[in-house]
Amino acid sequence: MTDPVAKLPSELDQLPDRDPEETAEWAASLDAVTKAAGPHRAAYLMRRSLQHAEGAGIALPKLLESDYVNTIPTSAEPSFDGDLEMESKITAWNRWNAAAMVTRGARYGVGGHIATFASAAWLYETGFNHFFRGKEGDGSGDQLYIQGHASPGIYARAFLDGRLSEQQLDNFRQESGGDGLPSYPHPRRLPWLWEFPTVSMGLGPLSAIYQARFNRYLTNRKIKDTSNSHVWAFLGDGEMDEPESTAALALAAREQLDNLTFVINCNLQRLDGPVRANFRVVQELEGAFRGAGWNVVKTLWGNAWDELFQLDTTGALIRRLREVPDAQFQTYATRDVAYIREHFFGSEPALVELAKLLSDAKIAECFYSSRGGHEARKVYAAYRAAIEHKGAPTVILAQTVKGYTLGKGFESKNANHQMKKLSIDEFKGMRELLGLPIPDSAFEDGLVPYGHPGSDSPEVRYLQERRAALGGPAPARRVHAVALPEPEERAFKALYKGSGKQEMATTMAFVRLVKDLMRDKETGKRWVPIVPDEARTFGMESLFPSAGIYSPLGQTYEPVDRDQLMYYKEAKDGQILNEGITEAGAMADFIAAASSYATHGETMIPFYIFYSMFGWQRTGDQMWQLADQLGKGFIVGATAGRTTLTGEGLQHADGHSHLIASTNPASLNYDPAFAYEIAVIVKDGLRRMYGPDAEDVFYYLTVYNEPKQQPAMPEGVEDGIVKGLYRFKEGTPAAEDAPRLQLIGSGTAIHWALKAQELLAADWGVTADVWSATSWGELRRDALESDEALLRGEERVPYVTQALSGAPGPVLAVSDWMRAVPDSISQWVEQDWSSLGTDGFGLSDTREGARRHFGVDAESVTVAALAQLARRGEIPASKVKEARERYGM
Repeated sequence: MTDPVAKLPSELDQLPDRDPEETAEWAASLDAVTKAAGPHRAAYLMRRSLQHAEGAGIALPKLLESDYVNTIPTSAEPSFDGDLEMESKITAWNRWNAAAMVTRGARYGVGGHIATFASAAWLYETGFNHFFRGKEGDGSGDQLYIQGHASPGIYARAFLDGRLSEQQLDNFRQESGGDGLPSYPHPRRLPWLWEFPTVSMGLGPLSAIYQARFNRYLTNRKIKDTSNSHVWAFLGDGEMDEPESTAALALAAREQLDNLTFVINCNLQRLDGPVRANFRVVQELEGAFRGAGWNVVKTLWGNAWDELFQLDTTGALIRRLREVPDAQFQTYATRDVAYIREHFFGSEPALVELAKLLSDAKIAECFYSSRGGHEARKVYAAYRAAIEHKGAPTVILAQTVKGYTLGKGFESKNANHQMKKLSIDEFKGMRELLGLPIPDSAFEDGLVPYGHPGSDSPEVRYLQERRAALGGPAPARRVHAVALPEPEERAFKALYKGSGKQEMATTMAFVRLVKDLMRDKETGKRWVPIVPDEARTFGMESLFPSAGIYSPLGQTYEPVDRDQLMYYKEAKDGQILNEGITEAGAMADFIAAASSYATHGETMIPFYIFYSMFGWQRTGDQMWQLADQLGKGFIVGATAGRTTLTGEGLQHADGHSHLIASTNPASLNYDPAFAYEIAVIVKDGLRRMYGPDAEDVFYYLTVYNEPKQQPAMPEGVEDGIVKGLYRFKEGTPAAEDAPRLQLIGSGTAIHWALKAQELLAADWGVTADVWSATSWGELRRDALESDEALLRGEERVPYVTQALSGAPGPVLAVSDWMRAVPDSISQWVEQDWSSLGTDGFGLSDTREGARRHFGVDAESVTVAALAQLARRGEIPASKVKEARERYGM
């Protein structure tokens, strides 16, 4: 017989075989078993051997998939620490009220989701009763990432617990009156309850991983001991298709985040139909997580299946479960027993014989309802295994029926995600199934009633006692506001005085400022520098040896640049989060740090610096998540503008991030031109976000990679810098009757405006004042608030109107952004308005070439200014043509 080992080349061919004869004997034994007992027996023996080897400490690669059975057999389940009958009653009330809330809301057309919580009820209830730590005990409690579509069930539990009223339940998805409930977990809308926004699918799992990682960061930096905090992320199997859902699995395993558990509700359905119609999503997820290094616990079948597995002496049942696709299994849940006998058990003789031993009632129980995710003991066993596992994160794959207990009209139906209500008859059927004491008379007004056993009932007392033992209510958000002391002034003064003859980019000015602030005795340790593998691009390598790059392992190697001053230093207590090439991961870091003041009661000051093109455009959804989570900190778009990043081209040239950022109400957006402006903005930002009257906002600053001489700060400009506009350089009139206009520039464009000011005066006898617009966004925000005040009968003039009031001539605005950015304030400017910008795609070129291409260089500004004056009749039109020719345009 040919040696089967030699048939397929593999990595084993590269290893020396000390005893080829022994190897051949093992192969021959396997061939003999296969021939005598079949391939299934051979496969079983191989897997048993691998299992034995693992138990003996022999290092071998793990199999990526196991059979389609529970990881924890019934015989190995731990004792259940609770009153199962009481918990069943509590879960029944919560199921009822969740469905009632959504159904009652359907009167107003506000929608809602019923089926998700119905399938996941025991996944949540078991956690709330036994595992989820609250914030009133030691430490910070656990962090719960609730699946967005399951929010009605969480509200129902809060109602049973006395934290919500019937009126609030009736205002589900009706928030404008002030006493409503948001559709999904939205901390900004319900800040005492929700901690983490999750319904933008994929962001929950990504954030949960980085939250667990940030918990370890706080511990390793000795800021707070978070060893008692566990992160639980509740996810849907369909949600796992989002790339963000699995983007950081390797990070979680690499850093051994055993303080993290994913609970994936595998009801096999997404919004329109099966998650994997022709495949098996549970097996696919198991392979993906095992391959990434996670501990996997499968909780698939309820106790009713135990009898079937005991009768399966040939392994035929397990083989059949392994081959049936998800969509077919969903069909079994909706068809009669005869169909299941024919199409499931009829596939091979051994299963036909097994089915003869089963009653119709047993088959119905197994295929219609008996799933691991619907049985508290199964879920309890899985959760216990998760928190006791050390050295790796755990994922629990819990199989359920979508729409469970809602009746045949809902259960396992493709459309149940869009089904928003039950009929009265369906509710009565649900009442009988759940055993709830709700009389028919409660339905007389045509509405389904809310149910409550009473505030002093055994159910409510049990619920509250369990939560008290676990540290209080959950989920819950708590803020213990402690203002940070102001940093010492000397860090800011270094930028106030300018750079003298030395040239310095504003990117470097910002980094220099933060480096100095990180030395502050009081607040320095609270800065969290975050960068996605571009620290050297932004001049941050000087922070490596002083602050250190965070690594839970420290530095287990000698860095190649150890003999250099700014060597690559990793440390267990490192301050810098250098995430590698993942803007999404870096942003998840930022969110965890930005909301640490609430999550852990520890205020941190994150700053995240990135290529500006790869911020709001690439991770804008996370910026909204940050706003929803009431996060604070500085996000910094470096190499900003469409023309400053020489040679990089279209996908690196950002001319629109300020436009996108302006759509986020929590984002305060600044485009500083000079180093001293950065100092003033950061100082004010620290006051607004971390001072005694802290606001729930964050800052977006754009900084440039173009070295320029940085001037000293003029006197009295601080207020204008913060508000968004001040006059930087007044023009000197060439003659008493010289034409005059106002040039407004932001960011690097201020330098084009200043040169244009010189050209206008020297070549054309035109006087121009130059203004620095540090924030188009704040000017617009103030103007909009002024408009709103007028509607209330209050007289209020926008700041931009006041600042430019009486300034002679027209206004010409120029920036390295799309014209829509400066144009956003035009309606509040009393002078004639025009603008220049970088609309269109970016391109690879020199700065000079790119600026001439977009028509924003100094000469273009000069021509545009002359054209504006010519339209007003203040200079001859011929001057415009002459200028074009002179400047080669």
